[in-house]
Amino acid sequence: MPPPSVKAILKPSLRDIGSLAVRRVLPALAARLVGPFIFFDHMGPASYAPGTGVDVRPHPHIGLATVTYLFEGAMLHRDSIGSVQKITPGDVNWMTAGRGIVHSERTPDEERRQGQVMHGIQTWVALPLAHETDEPSFEHHAAAALPQIERNGVTLTVIAGRAFGAQAPTRTYSPTLYVAANFAPDGALAIEPEHEERGVYLVEGDLAIDGEPLAAGHMAVLVAGETATLASRAGATVMLLGGAKLDGERYIEWNFVASSREKIAQAKAAWAAQTIGKVPGETEWIPLPERGAH
Repeated sequence: MPPPSVKAILKPSLRDIGSLAVRRVLPALAARLVGPFIFFDHMGPASYAPGTGVDVRPHPHIGLATVTYLFEGAMLHRDSIGSVQKITPGDVNWMTAGRGIVHSERTPDEERRQGQVMHGIQTWVALPLAHETDEPSFEHHAAAALPQIERNGVTLTVIAGRAFGAQAPTRTYSPTLYVAANFAPDGALAIEPEHEERGVYLVEGDLAIDGEPLAAGHMAVLVAGETATLASRAGATVMLLGGAKLDGERYIEWNFVASSREKIAQAKAAWAAQTIGKVPGETEWIPLPERGAH
């Protein structure tokens, strides 16, 4: 039975995105969004032998920002506005799709030669109406540039937005909470209602919310206005996410998020015609699926 501070528990669904298995938690029936977060994938951990790796071919996005955060491994991001960026554990890649962008994600050459373990979180942040059709952009922040806070046996890294008195350098478009929390044994943390909507995702380890255990791979959506206490007996890795409630309904189909079905239909037609953009140096691309919903 969830404690009074918990509104819903979201269970993961297992998905295969090519050579990588993921646990998808958002969108869910009980919570389509948590703050601006409309999509949450836990990737891996997956081991790749030397000579193998991840190859996500060029594909499009609109109306959202993709946010990549890794615990292990490395990934090479390329996009249609010319960005080429390797991401390693603790860094953050924030790609704003706006009116439309195309990108690929692949294992870098060095890690492909050596083999690696890939483990991380990829989320989509839906853009508010005022920024839904912004020009696409990309930014990378190294781990050392992100604020870190130590509190009662918990190390908090503010990935995006504002939390625990710290502001991340990552650009956001609405009040946002996105924090990686590493609990030492017997670490504890109070999550105050600083943000309107809040989610707690247990990556690994053990975690209790107000004394009730949360299963690994599950997300607890907290009740608005309530303080919840998180505690770990043996240690845990936890993601905190949320922010202000989004300004209206959003539709999601394949890799597109929009405030209207018409915008999604236009994006599908543009991708079929290959007019959204191309990733320099890449000739492959992922065609529209026959049945496009995530």
